[in-house]
Amino acid sequence: MWRWRYVSARQLDGFRRYKYSAVDTNPLSVYIMQPIWNKIIKIVPLWIAPNLLTFSGFVLILVNYFLISFYDWDYTASGTSPGLVPTWVWLFSAFTTFCAYALDSIDGKHARRTQSSTPLGELFDHGLDSWATSIFVLSFFSVCSRDNGKTGVSVYTMYTYLSIVLFNFMCSHWEKYNTGVLFLPWGYDISQVVLIAAYLLTGAVGVEVWQKPFLFGYYITDALVILLIGFSLLLSFPQTLYNIHRAHLRKALKNDSLYEGLLPLVSPLLLFILLTIWVVLSPGNILAKQPRLFLWMVGVAFSNVICKVIICQMSSTRPDLFHWFLFPLALVVYASISGLLGWMEEAVLTVFTVLVTAAHVHYGVCVGKQLSEHLNIYIFSLKKRIQE
Repeated sequence: MWRWRYVSARQLDGFRRYKYSAVDTNPLSVYIMQPIWNKIIKIVPLWIAPNLLTFSGFVLILVNYFLISFYDWDYTASGTSPGLVPTWVWLFSAFTTFCAYALDSIDGKHARRTQSSTPLGELFDHGLDSWATSIFVLSFFSVCSRDNGKTGVSVYTMYTYLSIVLFNFMCSHWEKYNTGVLFLPWGYDISQVVLIAAYLLTGAVGVEVWQKPFLFGYYITDALVILLIGFSLLLSFPQTLYNIHRAHLRKALKNDSLYEGLLPLVSPLLLFILLTIWVVLSPGNILAKQPRLFLWMVGVAFSNVICKVIICQMSSTRPDLFHWFLFPLALVVYASISGLLGWMEEAVLTVFTVLVTAAHVHYGVCVGKQLSEHLNIYIFSLKKRIQE
């Protein structure tokens, strides 16, 4: 069951030749956060594997998400019943978010410190990041709550917000696919600091702070959405295009043709087109009925699609034109919008979400085992494998 070979022999060979290259120009990261991480890394025992730090951070993100989901499954608790989510939950969210942020920031430093940097470590880190990105957003939605007619954010705004965040993540790795360099996005550190501050603010003064006009009749959530869209359209995406253009001028692009350069974008864009069609044309208004379940499925499906792009980018191989997730998703979307599912739409969404999540977990475990065997290392230990 766990021996499936998702990574081809050519990709395995490419991982052997892979060299990590990244650039961090974010002032918040360089001048404020990095000195903090350099102090924290000193207390981490040398026998701990870097991937254990990475995975521990991801587990904290999951624990926080499921805890918030327990109190606020449908994103209404903060709007209709402000006291339903205990204060300690918001403070715990701030704590787990900071710990996950710290662990994700020091795992690479710890790998270099223990001389255990490997392509598997980078794939493990970025693969979990691709999933954690959506979970951070879905947890934050419970702070501002869904639209109740007076305050809150509509489920369609939630979907748009999540799509923009995932689009930014996709652009970072599409950029690296073409340039060979990961230009660390400014939005990551900023978003983590904003998340921690939002949880602390909510824990200190209550969710009511999100339900009162902040400035010129606008709510804090309105300001955050405007900042996100502006940051994406005016800074993040243009910077990605600029970096690719510079690599083109220097003749340093890894892919010569336009087709090869745009290939990694096909499956992610088709994924969001199909999901958006389902959201807009669903006869039963599936997003409004099951926002948490639907948005979770969006995040998991995106993570799997992007993980395959990351593998191709790291192994210098070509990604498939169509990710296999697109075919069952297209069938489900067609059955939904055509009315074939009828009252069973929610049940089908539930089953589909479970299957997609199980497939993604299976993919992650099998890829990890396959690469660890190929590189003669253990995932969660610094010991070398004993070759047979």
